[in-house]
Amino acid sequence: MRDFRFSANVFGIPSREALQERCRRAESAGFHTIFAPDHLGAPAPFPVLQAAADATEHLRVGTLVLNAPFWNPALLAREAASIDILSDGRLELGLGSGHMKWEFDTAGIPWEPFGARARRLEETITELRRFFTSDLAALPGGRSPLPIQRTGFDGSGPPLIVGGTGDRVLSIAARYADIIGIAGVYQIEGKPPGTFRLGTAADADDRVRFAREQAGGRAGDVEWHVLVQMVVPTDDRRAAAEELVRRFDGEMTVDEALETPFLLIGTVAQMAEQLRASRERYGFSYITVHEPYYEAFESVVELMRSEAVTQ
Repeated sequence: MRDFRFSANVFGIPSREALQERCRRAESAGFHTIFAPDHLGAPAPFPVLQAAADATEHLRVGTLVLNAPFWNPALLAREAASIDILSDGRLELGLGSGHMKWEFDTAGIPWEPFGARARRLEETITELRRFFTSDLAALPGGRSPLPIQRTGFDGSGPPLIVGGTGDRVLSIAARYADIIGIAGVYQIEGKPPGTFRLGTAADADDRVRFAREQAGGRAGDVEWHVLVQMVVPTDDRRAAAEELVRRFDGEMTVDEALETPFLLIGTVAQMAEQLRASRERYGFSYITVHEPYYEAFESVVELMRSEAVTQ
């Protein structure tokens, strides 16, 4: 069973110093990684990662996750290799197929059916693997960077994260990824793209089972990642869950809200126990929370870190 790794993503950059202070605090508290998402309305991911790496000594930095259709593979390879070098080999490169239609529309990028976006994701992975070997470095001048890390992309680049919920994306993750992320929100069938519901424990069971079957002999080598959607500190788990269910307009029951791995509800000790139970049930050992819940989650990380030291 893998040791836990803890992480948070960054939604905004009020200032350089504020971002870097948050990263230093995260490193001190025992977080392992700071992630940047790839959404319009959020900061550009790679400058955020560079600022985070510059402010810290050991904190890893990553993308969670890049929308593959937004990126030209050759240019993405250059960006990723540069960050890997400048962070002293601390990059984790996360890729997904994209799921927010309005972002594509706003950026003037064609919104294709899901199958086409999944193919673009797989093509991006295979192209990155090619560019991480020698193709870019062989160009005139010979100064194009290559990654320091040689763990992902068949030993040619940084660790690869692939996250999603659908069969096609999880099949791609099973073939290529070092870290498989099981997403916490699910497109509601029959609703416009970007209309989501929170995943249940049954959803997580099904998606992990499917990904493990697709990974076959690789499944034991994969690191399993979960993005927690909310962290809710409370002394009364059921009352807090009842309030959340009202906010979710009855999309899940109270018991489902208490059981899902995509919510953390309770005291610090109860949330730590939820994470241990999720690792046992699903294999989730790499935990990420959204930035608004960082402070609430920090106490959980510190508790689990102190328990690991005393064991």
